[in-house]
Amino acid sequence: MRPLVATVDLAALRHNYLLAKRSTPGRHAFAVVKANAYGHGAPQAAQALAELADGFAVACIEEAREVRQVVAAARLLLLEGCFDAQEYQEAAQSGLDVVVQDEAQAALLLEARLERPLNVWLKLDSGMHRLGFTAEALRDCHARLRVAANVAELNLISHFACADERGHPSIEAQLQRYSSLLDLPFDNRTLANSAAVLTLPATHMDWVRPGIMLYGASPFAELSAQELGLKPVMRLAGRLIAMRDLAAGEAVGYGANWVAERPSRIGTVSCGYADGYPRTAPSGTPLAIRGQRVPLAGRVSMDMLAVDLTDLPEASLGDEVELWGELVSIDELAAACGTIGYELLTKVTARVPRSYKP
Repeated sequence: MRPLVATVDLAALRHNYLLAKRSTPGRHAFAVVKANAYGHGAPQAAQALAELADGFAVACIEEAREVRQVVAAARLLLLEGCFDAQEYQEAAQSGLDVVVQDEAQAALLLEARLERPLNVWLKLDSGMHRLGFTAEALRDCHARLRVAANVAELNLISHFACADERGHPSIEAQLQRYSSLLDLPFDNRTLANSAAVLTLPATHMDWVRPGIMLYGASPFAELSAQELGLKPVMRLAGRLIAMRDLAAGEAVGYGANWVAERPSRIGTVSCGYADGYPRTAPSGTPLAIRGQRVPLAGRVSMDMLAVDLTDLPEASLGDEVELWGELVSIDELAAACGTIGYELLTKVTARVPRSYKP
């Protein structure tokens, strides 16, 4: 078997969910497990949180089916809602909560023939300008859905654009737009994502929606996961599958853009961009071997990458190599690549086996 594995620490996942709960006393929390639980495995994540989580949130009906098989009775929210009448029927059969974000979705809901009414979350566009009603349109839709036979609970939801940038003026503006609707009768309200859960108590409504924090990555550029009390959940590790000595002036990898400035020892690692390690990682990006950080050397290939082992002479063929995890955080790697931890975690490909620690 190719020596590469993503180890998922389910105890760390539970720790991070409980941290979200401690940060929002008295509130309920949807554990966001969309996008295959940010690459960690949605069925496994849902099963691990089944006895803790107040509910779960996914993007679409396909993801809901997978999670519902694991948590038969849990509250399960469709963040993008339903796209046709058949999906509304399935949502009713499966007991899903659904977001309604525009007139088209509202009309489908009102026309649908459902075996039971749905818990509906009206989506306000409070400033993200991606999905949702204007405040005026939401008031109008609220009046119609409040008396609709297909609606059980009627709830309010919105989403922050810049909660990860502390002090950004849009945060207060979005909160004010959201609060302007709280004179309407809603059964439940939700606004806070991970960044807001951790730093914006005023946004902690009836429900919160921790996402990236569950997986041990920070939503903030200037605050590490460790500083926030989060534990890394995924550890991606390969092995040294080859080693060689280079003379000064010899190059490594495609494009020959890493050139040895001294006699160097180079190791080849069983991981590449087809596994989800970013091709944009620059030379010098840290990896860890035998508890010591070593630098990436040259361009990441499809199936392999190279590390400079010159300052780790004890390194041996077969040694484990941490791509990210405990010694190299996902956020540090993401910053080196000009991206975010969310993207790297969700891009770990299917050919990388997942191993689950209880």
